[in-house]
Amino acid sequence: MRDTYLPTISELQAFLSCSQLGATTRAAKALNLTQSAISRSIHSLEERLGVQLFHRVRQRLILSDAGRVLQRDAANLLANLNQAAMTVMAFGGHSELLRLASLPTFASVWLIPKLQNFQQIMPNMTFDISAKLTDVDFENEAFDAAIQRGKHPSIAVESLELIDEYLIIVAKPDFLPNGKMLEDADLAKLPLLQQATRPTLWLDWFEHAGLDTRTILRGARFEHFDMVINAAIAGLGIGLVPEILVQDALKTGQLIVASQRRLLTDEPYCLVYPQRSAEIDGFENFKQWLLAEAKTLK
Repeated sequence: MRDTYLPTISELQAFLSCSQLGATTRAAKALNLTQSAISRSIHSLEERLGVQLFHRVRQRLILSDAGRVLQRDAANLLANLNQAAMTVMAFGGHSELLRLASLPTFASVWLIPKLQNFQQIMPNMTFDISAKLTDVDFENEAFDAAIQRGKHPSIAVESLELIDEYLIIVAKPDFLPNGKMLEDADLAKLPLLQQATRPTLWLDWFEHAGLDTRTILRGARFEHFDMVINAAIAGLGIGLVPEILVQDALKTGQLIVASQRRLLTDEPYCLVYPQRSAEIDGFENFKQWLLAEAKTLK
């Protein structure tokens, strides 16, 4: 049996437009409808819900308390419907869509530039890629897989190790006198670029070297590694970054390796995915392609 209280999309669109513009004439123009059609939708919606959504004040529509509550929820509902429609449209003639979450700089610097090569292998697969720093909850988030650091703790999720993470010290070439490699004791005297989402990196580096860590948090702070890399290129300080993320800047000479030491972390880059994703056509090919690309770095 149909829920008669459930608003139609046209009713919600008319309601939201009136709530934003304050008049049925303006809402009609914005939605390319007649004023009578807008008025009928508002009346139908109020009848359906059994509440007054607007106060009519001098030919202007003012939201009632009930209308303000509905405005927030209706806006979210239509936005979610629009997002769902756009996700479906992303198939665009492709037979498969892979919804992938990834660490932001890893996606922009390493993964995305390589995807064209994969699509030559699997032309019928397309991607919906989102940046995500935390573990994915595959039960409640609409992702098929994720690239993250470390293995996923859930037994219901598979984890495929791709690349070990090595941290290296980088700097703008003219930031260093005579291009001489820096010792750890030298680093403590320089501005050290901080990474906000991994704030202990410099602490880990200096503790591993057996040095005092109380004076090493001097330097600008940035949210993502691509910001740290760009700050180092701009000469704002010394960067401590994953080696895999800075290859292009090293090849072009924008940055140089400033220390002979590398630090291996205990959280490699991994592809994690729920068991259901194995049923996606082309997903196995994607896994094998990722492994092959990762092997080129070893």
